[in-house]
Amino acid sequence: MAGSADNGHHSTTVIKQKSLEEAQQRVANLERELREPKQQQYRRQAGGGASGHDRNEKRADRSDGIEALRGDSMMAHLLDALEGGKDIGHYGRLVFTMVASHFLSSDEVVQWLEKDTDVDEEKATVLLRQVEAHGYNPPRRERILQWQSEQEFPILPDPDDPDCGNVHKSLKFPDEVYDHIQQYQLEKVEAEDQAA
Repeated sequence: MAGSADNGHHSTTVIKQKSLEEAQQRVANLERELREPKQQQYRRQAGGGASGHDRNEKRADRSDGIEALRGDSMMAHLLDALEGGKDIGHYGRLVFTMVASHFLSSDEVVQWLEKDTDVDEEKATVLLRQVEAHGYNPPRRERILQWQSEQEFPILPDPDDPDCGNVHKSLKFPDEVYDHIQQYQLEKVEAEDQAA
């Protein structure tokens, strides 16, 4: 009887391991799909791309950070609103900071946020520091839609367009962003397996 219980435990372990391996493979495939077109786009924009993994080094190599951000319709919308001195709301500022901090220097992010009528240098700096301290990844479209429903300013200029706000598709982020997302997905699968 004990051998039968051991076999059941072994089977469960094998199934969990197989499930984890399949999830890792799916994440790797998705990451490869996301990364490949973005790497090509980034090479075109930056004339060959940066080779280092340091975020500040990549920022320095991308003097065209604003131009790159304007390649995404949501970010272009947020930049236009900020240029016009509009209040883009708390979540608009949060989304802007979570994305723009990968393309602009800290000073540039603060300067853009200060264009919002509801923000001064201190408030902009605090928001940027919070985003950096928490290591937030750029938000998924679903999260942006949720946040948009909680404020007056429309973060997405065209919420009916499934590509609008899908910054992972339209922008190339540093490799560590994709690595962090992969690590999160793996931890989520492991937690679900442990709960089962």
